[in-house]
Amino acid sequence: MSDHQHEHRQDAEAAVERAAALLRARGDRMTGPRRVVITALAARRAHLTADQVVSAVAEQDASVHRASVYRTLETLSQLGVVQHVHVGHGTTTYHLAGTEAHLHAQCESCGTVLDLSGALLDEVAAQVLAEHGFALDPSHVALSGSCADCREQQ
Repeated sequence: MSDHQHEHRQDAEAAVERAAALLRARGDRMTGPRRVVITALAARRAHLTADQVVSAVAEQDASVHRASVYRTLETLSQLGVVQHVHVGHGTTTYHLAGTEAHLHAQCESCGTVLDLSGALLDEVAAQVLAEHGFALDPSHVALSGSCADCREQQ
């Protein structure tokens, strides 16, 4: 096993353990589908659509039904183990939540999704709250723009 594969396996195991602790704190348990969804997301380290998660799960355990994957993604999102982000034209992607919340930006040309600092819009959120009484939650949507590679090609 390469160092890279070993690191992915450790990340997946840590993610599963973090999820199991959150589930226990809620009086819930780690099920087979939950474990395989978390492992699939940890192995990919990417922002995956629900269909991509279904495919990744099927590679690991073909007995896990599509509906179970969707329910599991919803539950794990509610627990904060998985973060969902709306990108593009209504598409939702999922990834394992890290120890720190972060924001996202998506290139309108190539579709690449970048992780941004969670504090990036803190001042904007404070201003919107002060001026309009609106509590901004930018963590579930991706900011749109153009990545460096696509700008170079223009």
